[in-house]
Amino acid sequence: MGRKLGIESHCLPGVAQDEALELIKATGFEAFFTGYNSTEEVCALRKKGDELGLTYDFIHAPFRGINSLWTPALDYLPLYDKIIDSIDAAAEAGVPTVVVHVTSGWWPPHLSDIGFARFDGLVEHAIHRGVKIAFENIRKVGNLAAIMDRYERVENVGFCFDNGHEHCYTETVKFLDLYPKRTLCTHIHDNHGRDKNDPWLDADYHLVPFDGSYDFKDMMDRMNKYGYEGNLTMEITKKAPYADMANEDWLKMVYERLVKISNM
Repeated sequence: MGRKLGIESHCLPGVAQDEALELIKATGFEAFFTGYNSTEEVCALRKKGDELGLTYDFIHAPFRGINSLWTPALDYLPLYDKIIDSIDAAAEAGVPTVVVHVTSGWWPPHLSDIGFARFDGLVEHAIHRGVKIAFENIRKVGNLAAIMDRYERVENVGFCFDNGHEHCYTETVKFLDLYPKRTLCTHIHDNHGRDKNDPWLDADYHLVPFDGSYDFKDMMDRMNKYGYEGNLTMEITKKAPYADMANEDWLKMVYERLVKISNM
């Protein structure tokens, strides 16, 4: 299948995103994703991507403090408004999808009616703006399942598959089997699985593929089985243990690893 290969635009620390896109394109990548800072930035990056022939795959909405959406206090509003702004930016720039977290951490608050009502608001706004929301797997399988079940018949709602999160948080759960036809996009990276000495350690290291222990062949077998047609997009930045590599060399290595995955 002709899936495009992508990476995040802020993958090179200290390099402006528009400059990084030029290096990303020169390496061979065909797609990218960004976070959200402003609609103006999103539109500028969309324009730059179009000039280079790169597909703007999705926007990752802010998520720090996502647990506040499930509690009664009003401190959820700043983050809620930023997610709304991310959806608006995607609509303005013609970016098809916004990735959203459901909860965070090993012990998030219990799911609540007030939280579901707030997520209803996000989904309704996305429908109104013609943007898809892809909810991402993190630690709590049940929390994601509750949201995915709630919007099971909503065409605008899908799933963002993060293989690294699956490996280090919920390695016995195969999310591609749970949402085979609802997977809209991917976060691809590597790690060593859940820490055997401290299972509550955050072992989400975002390593370059094949520098950890994730089974990418199994991932691709499932994608091919279910006919996943989206892109293969890296969620990875140049940091330790790769910080001393030249940007071009690191991008080349990452791209070659992703090509290897794609050909499995």
